Amino acid sequence: MYAKYFKRLFDFFLSLIALIVLSPVLLILTIIGAIAMRGNPFFVQPRPGKKGADGKEKIFNLIKFRTMSNETDRNGNLLPDDVRLNAYGRWLRKTSCDELPELINILVGDMSIVGPRPLSVKYLPYYTELERDRHSVRPGLTGLAQINGRNSLKWEEKFRFDVEYVHNIKFESDLKIIFSTVGIVLRREDIGVRGTESLMDFDTYRENQRTSNVH
Repeated sequence: MYAKYFKRLFDFFLSLIALIVLSPVLLILTIIGAIAMRGNPFFVQPRPGKKGADGKEKIFNLIKFRTMSNETDRNGNLLPDDVRLNAYGRWLRKTSCDELPELINILVGDMSIVGPRPLSVKYLPYYTELERDRHSVRPGLTGLAQINGRNSLKWEEKFRFDVEYVHNIKFESDLKIIFSTVGIVLRREDIGVRGTESLMDFDTYRENQRTSNVH
C-alpha cells in the first residue's frame, strides 16, 4: 500500500520542504561552486531510473554539485580525477553536500528519497537479471546499501542490499534509512576513494571478473 500509493507523495512533500528550508544553502553553494569550478557549478549526467511498462529503464538527468573541474591537458583530454578534484570538491564529497541538488530530481519524480542509488548508464549491460530488479523502483538519494557500508561495500554486496530493499519497501524502513543516513553523513563514515576495488567502475570490475573466469 505504502510503496504503491503513498511513497511518491512522501517524496514530493519532503523534498519540497527540504528545498525551501535549504534554499539559502543551495544558493550559497551555487555561488561558491561557480567560483571554485570557474564556471558551471552543476554536474548533470544521464542516469537510468525506474523501468517502464516496456521493461526499459527511463533515462533522466541527475543533478549534483560539481566536485571536479573540467581542466584538460594540451590535447584537450580531461586531467586525472585526483588532479581535477580540488579542496572545495573534497569538502562537498565528505559532507555529501554535492548530493543536495538531487532534491530537484526527487521533486519532479525521477528519483525517490530512499531507493537504490542511480548509477551510470554504461553499467546496464553488466547487471545480472536479479541485479536489474534494482531498477523496478525509482532510484534514491540514499538507500539500504548506503547505511550498511556505503562505499566500503563491494558491488555484489551493494546490489544485494538494493534488491532486498526493492522486495521489502515499508514506511518504517524508509524512516529508519533516512535517520541512519543523517547520522552517517554527520559522522562522515564510509567515504571511499575512487580507484579502489569497492569504487572501481562497475563495468571494469565485471569485465575483470569475466577475464579471471576465462583464465
